[in-house]
Amino acid sequence: MKKLTKGVVAAIVLVLAVILGANSLYTVREDQYACTVRFSKIIATNDQAGLHFKVPFLDSVKYFSKATMLYDIPPTEVLTSDKQNMTVDCYLLWKISDPLRFYQTLGSTTVAEERLNALTYNALMTAMGTLTQSDIVNMEDGGQRNEIYDSIATSVDALTDTYGIQVVDVKIKQFDLPESNLSAVYSRMISERNQMAEKYTADGNYEASIIRNEVDKQVNIIISDAQAEAAKLEAEGEAEYMRLLAEAYNTPDKQEFYAFTQALDALKQSLTGEEKTVILDRDSDLAKILMGSGS
Repeated sequence: MKKLTKGVVAAIVLVLAVILGANSLYTVREDQYACTVRFSKIIATNDQAGLHFKVPFLDSVKYFSKATMLYDIPPTEVLTSDKQNMTVDCYLLWKISDPLRFYQTLGSTTVAEERLNALTYNALMTAMGTLTQSDIVNMEDGGQRNEIYDSIATSVDALTDTYGIQVVDVKIKQFDLPESNLSAVYSRMISERNQMAEKYTADGNYEASIIRNEVDKQVNIIISDAQAEAAKLEAEGEAEYMRLLAEAYNTPDKQEFYAFTQALDALKQSLTGEEKTVILDRDSDLAKILMGSGS
């Protein structure tokens, strides 16, 4: 009986030792903070991975993630500097930097996201309040967008330091227009683009008219110069022709022969039509030749 009693006691002691051992040990992963809580207060914080000890039954362990977390903020409306509503869809990257302060001020990730939502909304209101709606719609410069993101992230990070939170980045996924004024804004944008197109067309037509006028002017100058040069060449040709005639017919006989050939040519030209009658003076040399009485 005594041996049985000793065995039972030993078994109970062993069970108690296992229970005490199990409640005295806890593990921490690489991506975790482990906070030892005693009577609802954190008495120690451990971020070293491995096996650690705590007081059994009195202490509990609260774990928080070290990893960077993404919080997708619900789309919210903000007011631009020209008093126009814009819907902003953005997300935020954040992580716990001080688990003790995080536990004391917020206590959970859900509460932290609610606080981040409010702080980010206020920062968005401040940043968007410096821009007009047209600036936002027409924004194409990536550097300018990054400046907006950085200013929002810096503003939110400065406010969340008291909660043991570090804001890594804020990015805007999409700017959009509220449904109530979407059609009006699109119509205004189309009208502005049409006005720009008309201006470009008018400027192009004006430049084209200047170019056409200049080309016409140059063409007229070239034609005028060419006509003057042609008249000059023609006059020089006629002068040369007359000089050659004078040299060729430099005696009375030659001159008389030239006059006779010219008369024959004139007669030939006059006989080209249907009328074949020619009237000549009986004293003309041409009449005497044709009648067979000339020399």
